[in-house]
Amino acid sequence: MARPDAPVGVFDSGVGGLSVLGEIDRLLPAESLLYVADSGFVPYGEKPPELIVERSRRIAEFLLDRGAKALVVACNTATAAAIGDLRSRYSVPIIGMEPAVKPATGATRSGVVGVLATTGTLRSARFAALLDRFAGSVEFITQPCPGLVECVERGDLDGAELTALLRDYTRPLLEAGCDTLILGCTHYPFLRPALTRLLPADVRLVDTGAAVARQVRTRLAESGLLGDGPARPAQFWSSGDIQRLRAVLPVLWSEPDPAVAVLPF
Repeated sequence: MARPDAPVGVFDSGVGGLSVLGEIDRLLPAESLLYVADSGFVPYGEKPPELIVERSRRIAEFLLDRGAKALVVACNTATAAAIGDLRSRYSVPIIGMEPAVKPATGATRSGVVGVLATTGTLRSARFAALLDRFAGSVEFITQPCPGLVECVERGDLDGAELTALLRDYTRPLLEAGCDTLILGCTHYPFLRPALTRLLPADVRLVDTGAAVARQVRTRLAESGLLGDGPARPAQFWSSGDIQRLRAVLPVLWSEPDPAVAVLPF
């Protein structure tokens, strides 16, 4: 039986889910946090769904073995591919991501919304159903964004390559009249400053990190699992280059000298 002082486990294909981890930490500072960056398989958006399901199961079991009382699938692609499988297997609260289609629908003034996302998210049946639910008065224009995840994984949040990619991906959306852009990948909130510099001031950027944190709070409260602290320092694992994670964490995470280890599979 899980206890309130047990940690919350969070995972993503790489470091993008740190944007969600940060929102959880801000809203729930009494919670201890575990984070897995599956950077050896990044980006999930270019991988077959079967592989994503298999990786998600293994990571979920790894986090549960370390006492996680809840799991957060901090990746839109993994949510689309694997969250149904995870919920059928494990009894702890499991919270996933959903691109910010509903808030974007309420925010747009032009009636045209752009979606920046990975190929995997855009081709998923779950995402197609989400768009169908809100289609009607709002037109959605989707834009796959290969390369952006890799830039964030390197800690490149404002370099020349990144800027060129953002300019190429946002230009057709702006030309189509989009005044609201959905950041449909957990890596992309880290690109808000770069996007803000490139885009007209009246273009709104929306993501769901804060909403996911609120859902974590709700689910923990419903299960009697809200922690009351003190929180232990966050722990991090990576299936990729551990030195790369150590190098990028100071850019993307607030705690000094975090504990980082190799994911053993």
